Amino acid sequence: MLKRNLWKILLTLVLLGWALWELTPIKDAPSFATYVKDHATAKKADLNKLVDDAVALQKSGKTISEFTGIRQLVHDRRYDLAASFPGINVGDVKNLDRRNNILLDYLFKQSKSKLQKGLDLAGGVSVILEVDEKALAKLDSDYARQQKLDKAIEILTNRVNQFGVAEPIIRPIGNNRIEVQVAGLDVTNNPDVVDSIKKPARLDFRLVHPDLRPATQPPADVPPGYEVLSHDEEDNKSGEAYSLFYVVKVRPEMSGENVETAGVTTGQFGDYQVHLSFNKTGAKQFGDVTTANVGRLLGIVLDGKLYSAPRINEPITGGSAQITGRFSAREAERLASVLNNPLDVPLVVRQQNIVGPSLAQDAITSGVKATWVGVGLVALFMIGYYTIAGLVAVISVIVNITILLAVLASLGATMTMPGIAGIVLTVGMAVDAHILIFERMREELKAGKSLVAAFHAGHDKAFTTIVDANLTTLIASVLMIVFGTGPVKGFGVTLTIGIFTTMFTALIVSEMLLDMLIVSGVMKKMIMLHLPAPNINFVKYGRRAFIASWVLVFIGVGALIYKGRSVYGIDFAGGDSIVMSFKQKIDPAKLRHATDAAKLGEVNPLYQSELGGTRETLNIQAETGKGKQAAAVLTKAFPEAKFEVVGETTIGPSIGKEIQWNATKSVFLSILGIMLYVAFRFEIGYGIGAVVSTVHDLFMTMGIFVLTERQFSAGMVGAILLIVGYSINDTIVVFDRIREELKANPTMTLRDVINMATNRVFTRSILTSLTTFLAALALYLFGGGVINDLSFTFLVGIVTGTFSSIFIASPIFYWWHKGDRKHVEAHHDIAPKYEWQGTSKAAE
Repeated sequence: MLKRNLWKILLTLVLLGWALWELTPIKDAPSFATYVKDHATAKKADLNKLVDDAVALQKSGKTISEFTGIRQLVHDRRYDLAASFPGINVGDVKNLDRRNNILLDYLFKQSKSKLQKGLDLAGGVSVILEVDEKALAKLDSDYARQQKLDKAIEILTNRVNQFGVAEPIIRPIGNNRIEVQVAGLDVTNNPDVVDSIKKPARLDFRLVHPDLRPATQPPADVPPGYEVLSHDEEDNKSGEAYSLFYVVKVRPEMSGENVETAGVTTGQFGDYQVHLSFNKTGAKQFGDVTTANVGRLLGIVLDGKLYSAPRINEPITGGSAQITGRFSAREAERLASVLNNPLDVPLVVRQQNIVGPSLAQDAITSGVKATWVGVGLVALFMIGYYTIAGLVAVISVIVNITILLAVLASLGATMTMPGIAGIVLTVGMAVDAHILIFERMREELKAGKSLVAAFHAGHDKAFTTIVDANLTTLIASVLMIVFGTGPVKGFGVTLTIGIFTTMFTALIVSEMLLDMLIVSGVMKKMIMLHLPAPNINFVKYGRRAFIASWVLVFIGVGALIYKGRSVYGIDFAGGDSIVMSFKQKIDPAKLRHATDAAKLGEVNPLYQSELGGTRETLNIQAETGKGKQAAAVLTKAFPEAKFEVVGETTIGPSIGKEIQWNATKSVFLSILGIMLYVAFRFEIGYGIGAVVSTVHDLFMTMGIFVLTERQFSAGMVGAILLIVGYSINDTIVVFDRIREELKANPTMTLRDVINMATNRVFTRSILTSLTTFLAALALYLFGGGVINDLSFTFLVGIVTGTFSSIFIASPIFYWWHKGDRKHVEAHHDIAPKYEWQGTSKAAE
């Protein structure tokens, strides 16, 4: 037994150890200053004095944060941080400022939790950018101005996504401003990030004067048509920084508009370089320039700054080139990002604010509470129903989620509501996999097999179903990653990781634990409760159920069409933004309760403060035309706050048309991909049934959501995607059993086979739905705000998914083949034979 499971034990322990390492620390340090003082290993007295002085600077308002205060003081006092942290390797960096910056960046990162919260859960930094009015004045129509603004938003989205933040909010404000909200990106301590976001990024290739060599002092006389540009250098021996001055032509030989792609590569000595690929026109231009100027220096100038001036040693006609220089990895990545997304209108930073989470703190707190209650209910149910086997399942699910979170942390991901939706679905799939195995074991025990034999047979028979169900969901999640953006992509990444962790824990961890318990004699029999299998003629009632459910679907779709854009919340439709000053801060939960009582629709109260300042304001985001009403309601409801309107504007949607289109495209391609996979692995009738049932679930859930007077928000994207995954998973389980029963009962009619298969998986479907329902119900009962809407969607989706797999998918399959078994057999495949080492051997 031990010999057979040794590799599984070792693999599980290694993965768990790695996961715990990746997730440590779980929480952020109380303060960066405290973290620096606690982790210094030498010259503590000197460092503590410096850090205390930096904290005093921050408290007096002279610096924005403790981090910037420390960075300022180590520069002013020429303090070498490496002397206080001798155990941290900063490489062979001789320049003091660079060495200190590397150390500070490292310490700041280490002081933070490995798994950060997204903007909707933790808030972040808001930057208001304004398009240069001079650039817009040249445009001859409002449509052209809007096109420029939309294009700028698209480019900013691409740029911000390069920084690894999760689901930033980028939306128009008024007709010439853009708001960028980011979480997980410390703009306070990295002001150059804002610069790289707003750069127009004009790239020029300019020749350096052939006779005036670069010098440490600018030349006295500059020839006509040339200008002096400096480039920062570093002495190889001392590490001290200095500047070289180049005399560069004003008129470029060519621009960078024909650069096709830009990416980061490493040179022969590990230095970072930016690799440029030109399109056909650019390749010819660059070839002509380099052919005519062999031996000269060609300056690479971005927005008037000289980045590099390499010598042209030979004609470069291959259509690619390198920008070399003393780049850090981060600088090279930012440069490549800007070159890939050139803005053609200048942007000016008008305001930088620290904003509260878009999901209010009371909703977050209640959501965390609801999550624990839901997990506890699922654990109690599994242990109460399956006893020891249920405990094994709970342990397996805990290992599953731990590894999933660790992988997300290692990828630098942040936790957001769509990501949480992906975790909820992962838990549902993990519990489902165990219920499949346990119910199969029950059938084998009922057939008279011993516990050991039932264990192996149950695992073998459930294996194919688990693989099929997870592979179909994997198709959907991968397509969401490839074609989705923002919340769609975040959901897809989480779900993809969850699929692999679910298969690992269900087929390795729980199998290993059960094997050891059974073979060792600790578990002598499988004690579990029993929900009797029904004997229902599902095919008989299929037509009535099909008609009734589609009537409800059409009613819901009709309501969706009738209400039009009114079903969209602020995230989709934009709205009013009212900024209010106050004397007394009121709990956001109370503010939202007051606006809910006034029936003003969606209202989001967000506290924000200007970077570097102490003044805090309340930003009320409401539906279009309701901002002033919301402000009036709050002013009347809370006279002690002394609210006063200090500004108002309109805001665009945070879920733009591109994200909406990508979400729609991802769902459509996912459904198409699933149909093709199911048609290939099973046959086309199954594929049609899976697609129709999934579409049914989507429209029914959205219809019920609208009929209950709710509005679509950003989090709803994740909820809808979850329904797709859940519906597919449930349908494949039913289809897999139909296929198995067709093989096992060659003389039975198609109607009887479908009824038998559906009745046999009915208990499993109810149990799986019940466990997932319990988790969602806890979120619905204890979660507030957006979480309440999300959990409501989950609940409806769970019910519709279970219903459709029985009363929609199976009847569609039956009708597609006209109720004729021979028609099925003419197209039916043979069930695949998966090999799984160790599960079918006799106990040793």
